[in-house]
Amino acid sequence: MKVVDTKINDVKIIEPNVFGDDRGFFLETWSSAAFANAGLNIDFVQDNHSRSAQGVLRGMHYQIQHPQGKLVRCTSGKVFDVAVDLRKSSVHFGQWVGVELSAENKRQLWVPPGFAHGFYVMSESADFQYKCSDIYAPEHERSLLWNDSAVGIDWPLVDGVETQLATKDKAATVLSESDVFD
Repeated sequence: MKVVDTKINDVKIIEPNVFGDDRGFFLETWSSAAFANAGLNIDFVQDNHSRSAQGVLRGMHYQIQHPQGKLVRCTSGKVFDVAVDLRKSSVHFGQWVGVELSAENKRQLWVPPGFAHGFYVMSESADFQYKCSDIYAPEHERSLLWNDSAVGIDWPLVDGVETQLATKDKAATVLSESDVFD
């Protein structure tokens, strides 16, 4: 696998080795040894899978206690995936990284604990799968407003498609009013 740095050092793009021929392809999406060799020593406790329609924006979620690191990928369709640094002590506090993940490019994104995470579905639909490094703790879940101008995420919204948000994401807070990490 190839590990690609982003403008925020702790967020990594993972490009797996893909072995394909006219029958299809094979790739390894997770190997503790390979990730450890790349400096990513992560223990995962949960796998999740969501399916969403075009225009759905899920996020920007994080847990103020039991912060989760997430290894995310899109296995059907195409999404724009975003991580926002919420670590007050970081030189990148309030900055974001966005990357297109798709069934075609087979890329993954490592979003470390201390970041808000979300994605927007660009294709007709998308299956999104991710591994989490800590338990889901809904009582500690928070949402950062997806279009907070102080963060300035440049979402590639599909023309003519209404952005669909969950109730909790519509009620999300702006960065200046959000619970953040030290």
